[in-house]
Amino acid sequence: MATEDKFDSQSGLTIESLEGDVEERKVPLRLLRSLIYGAPLATNKDEDLNRLPKLLALPVFCSDAISSVAYGPQQILLALTMAGLFGAQFASTYTHHVMEISWCIFTVLVLVSLSYWQTIFAYPGGGGSYIVTKDNLGEKAGLFAAAALLIDYVLCVSVSVASGLQNLKDVPVLHGLHIGEHLVLYAIGAILFMTWLNVRGLREPGLLFAIPFYTFILMSYVLIGVGLLAPVLHFPLHAEFANQVVPKDMQSMVLPSAFGAAVLLRAFATGCSALTGVECVSNGIPAFKQPQSKNAAQTLIFMSLLLGSVFIGIALLSVKLHIVYWEHDGLTAPAVIDQLSGTVFGKEGPTSIFYNIMQFSTALILLVAAQTSFADFPRVTSILAKDGYMPRQMGNLGDRLAFDNGIIVLSVISILFIIAEKGSVDLLIPFFTIGVFQAFSLSQIGMVKHWFKLRSPGWQVKALLNGLGALATITVFADIVFEKFLDGAWFVIILIGVLLFIFNTIYNHYKTLTDSLALPPTGQDGVVDAKTVVLVLVQGVHAGTVASLRYAQSISDAPQAVYVEIEPEARDAFVQKFKTRFPKVPLVILPSPYRSLVHPLLLYIDKLEKTDPQTIITVIIGEFVSDKWWHPLLHGNTGLMLKLALLSRPDIVVTNVRYRVSSESKATV
Repeated sequence: MATEDKFDSQSGLTIESLEGDVEERKVPLRLLRSLIYGAPLATNKDEDLNRLPKLLALPVFCSDAISSVAYGPQQILLALTMAGLFGAQFASTYTHHVMEISWCIFTVLVLVSLSYWQTIFAYPGGGGSYIVTKDNLGEKAGLFAAAALLIDYVLCVSVSVASGLQNLKDVPVLHGLHIGEHLVLYAIGAILFMTWLNVRGLREPGLLFAIPFYTFILMSYVLIGVGLLAPVLHFPLHAEFANQVVPKDMQSMVLPSAFGAAVLLRAFATGCSALTGVECVSNGIPAFKQPQSKNAAQTLIFMSLLLGSVFIGIALLSVKLHIVYWEHDGLTAPAVIDQLSGTVFGKEGPTSIFYNIMQFSTALILLVAAQTSFADFPRVTSILAKDGYMPRQMGNLGDRLAFDNGIIVLSVISILFIIAEKGSVDLLIPFFTIGVFQAFSLSQIGMVKHWFKLRSPGWQVKALLNGLGALATITVFADIVFEKFLDGAWFVIILIGVLLFIFNTIYNHYKTLTDSLALPPTGQDGVVDAKTVVLVLVQGVHAGTVASLRYAQSISDAPQAVYVEIEPEARDAFVQKFKTRFPKVPLVILPSPYRSLVHPLLLYIDKLEKTDPQTIITVIIGEFVSDKWWHPLLHGNTGLMLKLALLSRPDIVVTNVRYRVSSESKATV
């Protein structure tokens, strides 16, 4: 029902205010949709209500970066262990190099954070690396950054979920769930659950994820503090849970003499996975409450402080306890966080409750880390869609002001990676960081050019900061490509190429379509008189036939009824019945010796077009609608088949005339 319509006398436009409800038979569907998505949010009225304060934005956009401390130091230990360093056996060398690499990664973190702090204020509309690179280095470079970002977001979901479950598989109270044996199924379930949360809108996941996020931060500081100060506090450690050896058959495969610069570079490359997610805040600026840029910048700095301090603390505690992490013959040592919390708190006794809290909060924040991708992947794809490089549906907001299509695409591809790599963190990591640092590098180079173009006050210092950030990220990117190429980086490079091909294919399609639909100058439309032929498909004489013919007569003075003769023996009875009921309507009989409905009709249409190429042919197909969902299963749905066949012909107008058949009414002929 329309109420309080607004009419603009100058433009001649009427804006209607629509109220009321859909008809009663559709209510169950609306209830189901409401259960899945929640109550719809109005674009203008509720959009600001869905924006995030800093307290909730931190877990939504920073969980990826913060949670990476669960696998960043672990990857450093893995690289050093596989090179022949076995914790306590080479304590001095082991400790020196772990901390050396960790401080290098910390330095890169500082440079990247300062660089993106500037990006937030320079580009308050969000978009991160894609927008910055496109604006300063051109469309092609921007698409490279976008492809890298999208791959990063997908792998963030896969790695985070797999790592979260890895931290739970050795928790004693969960042994009955057999997480290690069914990790892929649990991972798929977790991704689907997060998909459901996100199609309901950002605010609800923010509230839900804040608890594990802040619990993990608190427990990390407790773990690091108690572990490092245990001798001072006279706190007993449980060394039996610190894995300080590797399998004997693995020891024979590696030699300390093989250790060198290549191993350090490899450890650095894999450890830089701890920096993934740093740019996510700059992508999601529009989701912050006002003032958006200021709130986003403060969130970024706070995130960097948390990430840097926890990362260095975990590294220090790992070398103090001589933790070893290895992967061999498809088996892995317990996760590093599991070893640390088990050693500090114990897995039994009164303090084991802290072990359980630490492990559950670690697993949950790793699952929450995937939320960063669920927040940013759809936003980046929506920007690409607006620029014509992704399907336009990716830019559509759903009922809860979330980009539903982007969320679903992210979910599906992440699940495919989980299945392909069997949920192994160590197999997924090589795919991970290359896209991150490619995007980092392009963004920082773009920001340097941005300051040189803008030359605003203090631009030299800003350009220097971004230049240092670019130098650091390019160095890491080159290291990752060199060290991880055979481990999976080659696949990511190919995947980036595939995405670039997809981007350009979609863009060319939209450009061709736009050019084809462009109007000539006014007065040169080339509109000529054309003959209209209206064909009404009839296979029986009933109320639906009346509805179709009534509509046909409203658009044409002489519509034709077309009957496809599948059963010759039934033709005479049909013709007599039709002529008795509709004596003035021309009837065309199309023989079909091979019992096809579609082929004879297409041949007849071809004949009409050859007779007069300017003819506009409209085909009217009747379709009944029942009040019972199962009724269509009892019918052949020939109307749908005909419609699909005719829709492939651009020269034909296809119209459906629907008529309702109630289960309580009698058939009308």
